[in-house]
Amino acid sequence: MERVPILKIGDILLVSIQVDMSDQTAVQLQEDLAERIVATGCHGVIIDLTALDIVDSFVGRMLSTIASISKVLDAETVVVGMRPAVAITLVELGLSLNGIRTALNVERGMELVAASRADDWDDAAYDEDTETTAKA
Repeated sequence: MERVPILKIGDILLVSIQVDMSDQTAVQLQEDLAERIVATGCHGVIIDLTALDIVDSFVGRMLSTIASISKVLDAETVVVGMRPAVAITLVELGLSLNGIRTALNVERGMELVAASRADDWDDAAYDEDTETTAKA
């Protein structure tokens, strides 16, 4: 069975899918990625689908599941490099990929993750300010 490599770039894990995704490979990726998020404490996951020509409903659901698991582990998921045929297939299969942001390329995906983290920090600072003001 082939494994999908997971690279750490700063505070982001980059998953570049370069193989045809069998069901077993998708399940293994889900497990490997969850373990890497916890081990590294990364707050962003970018899944690069540039080399993926086709998807089936199982792989589409796995992408959604990976995003949900990542979110629970405090990591934002962005899918990048989706080909038009893959996007069309996902829509035709009725898979909206809830919880997954998309970008055209890895660079834009990294910007989305960074912006998301900045928004989280702003929200946390606002919550702390509101709590301090409420106590005063």
